[in-house]
Amino acid sequence: PPVPIAPPQLTAVGATYLWIQLNANSINGDGPIIDREVEYRTVSGTMYDLQPVDKTTHKIGHLTPDTDYEISVLLTRPLDGGTGAPGPPLRARTKCAEPIHGPSQLEVVDVQSKQVTVRWEPFGYNVTRCHSYNLTVQYRSRVAGKDETREEVCYDTLGRDPQHTIHNLTPYTNLSVKLVLKNPEGVKESTEMEVQTDEDVPGAVPLESIQGSAYEEKMILKWREPAQTYGIITQYEISYKTVSSFDPELDLSNQSGKVLKHSNETSHIFLGLYPGSTYSFTLRASTAKGYGPPVITQFTTKISAPSMPAYDQETSLNQTDSTVTVLLKPAQSRGAPVSGYQVVVEEERPRRARRGAVEILRCYPVPIHFQNSTVLNSGYYFTAEFPAVGLQATQPFTVGDNKTYGGYWNAPLLPQKSYSIYYQAVSTANGETKMDCVRIATKAAILVTQLTTPYLRIVPAAGDDQLTGAATRKPDAVEPEKQTDHTVKIAGVIAGILLFVIIFLGVVLLMKKRKLAKKRKETLSSTRQEMTVMVNSMDKSYTEQGTNCDEALSFMDTHSHTLNTRTASSPSSFTLNKSNTLSTTLLKSYYPDPFVPTAILVPINDESQTMGGGGSSCSDTSSLVQSHGHSLRKREGTVDAPYQTGQLHPAIRVADLLQHITQMKCAEGYGFKEEYE
Repeated sequence: PPVPIAPPQLTAVGATYLWIQLNANSINGDGPIIDREVEYRTVSGTMYDLQPVDKTTHKIGHLTPDTDYEISVLLTRPLDGGTGAPGPPLRARTKCAEPIHGPSQLEVVDVQSKQVTVRWEPFGYNVTRCHSYNLTVQYRSRVAGKDETREEVCYDTLGRDPQHTIHNLTPYTNLSVKLVLKNPEGVKESTEMEVQTDEDVPGAVPLESIQGSAYEEKMILKWREPAQTYGIITQYEISYKTVSSFDPELDLSNQSGKVLKHSNETSHIFLGLYPGSTYSFTLRASTAKGYGPPVITQFTTKISAPSMPAYDQETSLNQTDSTVTVLLKPAQSRGAPVSGYQVVVEEERPRRARRGAVEILRCYPVPIHFQNSTVLNSGYYFTAEFPAVGLQATQPFTVGDNKTYGGYWNAPLLPQKSYSIYYQAVSTANGETKMDCVRIATKAAILVTQLTTPYLRIVPAAGDDQLTGAATRKPDAVEPEKQTDHTVKIAGVIAGILLFVIIFLGVVLLMKKRKLAKKRKETLSSTRQEMTVMVNSMDKSYTEQGTNCDEALSFMDTHSHTLNTRTASSPSSFTLNKSNTLSTTLLKSYYPDPFVPTAILVPINDESQTMGGGGSSCSDTSSLVQSHGHSLRKREGTVDAPYQTGQLHPAIRVADLLQHITQMKCAEGYGFKEEYE
């Protein structure tokens, strides 16, 4: 029977199929070939199959991915026993297929501050569909404001409980974790899960953030929280101890302690410290996991002024006209040894002092020699200076003995002046200088006065409560300070009275001004009413009589006015003929507005006027003339008259008068009364 000489040829490979070419043209055995078959089987399995082939190429399908197969070709000739043995086999391997899904049931089994362990469900070839694959864990975290993504390979993939531990994580950090299954043909991921690492001890407090404000007996310490808290800060621990001091007498063993501060407190005030001492501060932060690494810093308190000895009374051991003997005692150092002592003489000068005020003693940091005190107009000068080693015990000292101490001339005191003697101690260390002083004696001025009998009067120095000697103080004497206070009080009272008088005068002037304005307003109102009554009266009188009063002289010439003869009782009376009237046309021609008279004739006479012609009187006109205190008189013939004549004022147009009144109403500070006068 026929048998192929060569194996089939592989033309294409897939994950589940193989394409082959039979390559059966060359055979061993008899022909002709009437049938062809392909036989294939797995190399490492029991799978076997035989498929008939009618073409020179053939596709073998439904294969398993990533599996080795052996393929052979069988040929058949006619007659019985015509099927030959399989030809040489072709060995081929299918490709890998994409994984079915990613790892499932991902969970966290252990969480620590710097590591996390995850576990997932085991999977095999049925999920990977490839014998060559890898499994990685990917996690993302945000550290110091930056997003970081890392990936680690999982090697434990074939166990019953596969798991992986992620190391070198940042404590108290949120992580996003997922598993990635990858083979040559594809990638599948698991679900992503969130996890937070556990707390850890915090980092160190930044050394550059620690600030110390030093005082003599206290220290203010400030700091910031660690840059890496690694959790929630619960408290801060501060330990302190004395390292050194400028004061050699200080016992350093009892200068230590420990302070705990809450997490929201980043400062502390240390009280009860010793001046001029260097303290070491150890600061560390704590979380629920414990304390972090400590940080150490040092600060030095400021030195304090020496403590001056107590003097019971400001009295000297002995006094003369030009000297005062005092007792000098050593001072107690506080934070720094005493470097020297100084004796200061201050001349007492009159100065204002507030009643009841406590005198604050100020020391003398600027040294001034006696020779320069007058040039500098200084009230004090240094009279002596001693080193600390030269005054270790109490000893007397005479101020004004005309010697030199420490470069300062101890000049004799002047008898006619009052002095205060001050004693001060100075400490200098670490670039600081502190001093304290005390008044140890006073010297009163001695004034020689000449009355009937010469005697000495001792003037007390400022601050002297007790004087040596038999001098007495006059009971009615007034101290300069009290006299100054009395003068100030009197000046204050006078100033207050003057201020009250000025305010009172201002109020009076303001009231008078308002009263004057009100009076002017009332005068203008009354004048306006008077003119209104006058105009209405004239209008009524002229309407009833039908007379024309355009102008007084033309009125009398036109209508033949006849003046009565003068009599002794009525030298200026006249008679008006009532029968003469004006026509309506003439009235309208003279008066465009029949209700407004054009002019008023105002004659001047002190007596009443009588109007003749029919015995009727013009009451309205007469009342108008009488209200103004004037009378009308017309001269007869001659100019010279044997009697006192009246004076005739010019006529005034009523319309002009009303316009003028309106203008005066708009003006300020000027009224009808002034205009009329």
